[in-house]
Amino acid sequence: MKLTIILHKDFLRLIIVVFTFTLSLQTFAQNTSHRKGTISAYWGYNRGWFSNSNIRFWGSNYDFTLDKVSAKDRQSKFDLNTYFGISNITIPQYDIRLGYALTDHWDITMGTDYMKYVVVENQTAVISGEIAESNSRFDGTYDNDKILLSPDFLHFEHTDGLNYWNIEARRFDEILSYKKVSFNLTEGGGVGVLIPRTNTTLLKNDRYDEFHLAGYGLSAVVAANITFFKHFFIQTELKGGFLHMPDIRTTMFPEDRASQHFFFTQWNVVGGVQFDLTPNRSI
Repeated sequence: MKLTIILHKDFLRLIIVVFTFTLSLQTFAQNTSHRKGTISAYWGYNRGWFSNSNIRFWGSNYDFTLDKVSAKDRQSKFDLNTYFGISNITIPQYDIRLGYALTDHWDITMGTDYMKYVVVENQTAVISGEIAESNSRFDGTYDNDKILLSPDFLHFEHTDGLNYWNIEARRFDEILSYKKVSFNLTEGGGVGVLIPRTNTTLLKNDRYDEFHLAGYGLSAVVAANITFFKHFFIQTELKGGFLHMPDIRTTMFPEDRASQHFFFTQWNVVGGVQFDLTPNRSI
């Protein structure tokens, strides 16, 4: 089943609804004392969806913008070796995060959301701008013209990857507990930087694929958590936000750049551990 991409106002409505719902659940929250000073860590995988994006490309002999370009993620097909083999676990789209409980309810966390962003090839886009002296069939001046994003014109993806390094503040509430199992809710938001490794082939330039600090992001998250024996947990997260990259490298020539911004939605499934740094105390 094809999932609908959450865009602009729809994304904002989702965040408002989610946070209203989570705040109402906190009415039933249990005593989560003794969390202060605990350390947590998790690892997991994600699926991502992206809004359409206007992408501007410029260099010494071209400056043009493509309107409403669609893109998708590229999660690896599931097999045990790819997802659980030590040498391969960073190949799929993954999430890794460390957290520290500043209080019994509030954590500060830092981590990476490793997504993959792939412009759909052979889609038709609207182009405005100019391309000159490229020794290709694409030389010319464009004014809201249609163009096919064929491989000989443009291949553009952040697949190694769309690396969102971010810091978040998250609230943690225990909703229900039974024997050695607790059901918890966490939500928060954060900011970060984007350091993509952008795989680009533009016009007749050679492929370029290097890490580069390209911009920043803002995000919000809500998650459901099941904790076993106070130390092990499984968590599912809905995360979304806004990513702005005004400085993307596209070729080996430093003057060749691109810029874009878009909204993203991400579903994460992670597993982790938590432990207490305070001597002689059990969380």
